[in-house]
Amino acid sequence: MAVPKRKISKSRRNNRLAQWKLRKPGLAECPQCHELMMPHRICKSCGYYKGKEILKAE
Repeated sequence: MAVPKRKISKSRRNNRLAQWKLRKPGLAECPQCHELMMPHRICKSCGYYKGKEILKAE
């Protein structure tokens, strides 16, 4: 069975695990109000998701 030759230090491990924070999130345009929103989420400005109103907009 394969065994690591040397211990990976905490700083090296944490540095590898922190790389995802460097990328900016992909944003999609809302088909209803045309504002940028996170994909597969309810639009915060109009409250629609997949063409259906989920939240009542004020």
